[in-house]
Amino acid sequence: MDYKIDFPQSDKPIVYVRSVKATELPAPIRAQVGDVTEVYAILDEDGSYVALARDRDLAFQLAHTNELSPMSVH
Repeated sequence: MDYKIDFPQSDKPIVYVRSVKATELPAPIRAQVGDVTEVYAILDEDGSYVALARDRDLAFQLAHTNELSPMSVH
């Protein structure tokens, strides 16, 4: 199968959402999350942290609220 698909274009910057173990976070951030073992990170195209959320739904809501286009990554 070889055919062209026209994906909708967006003016919103793309960000990536993925789960992150608290042990993978930088020490200053890890100190702020307390006894939480996993959070969802919103990352820019360079992989830099934009924000953290307690669950996936909240991460997507934060991205949409800030006019970003979230994409899920594993």
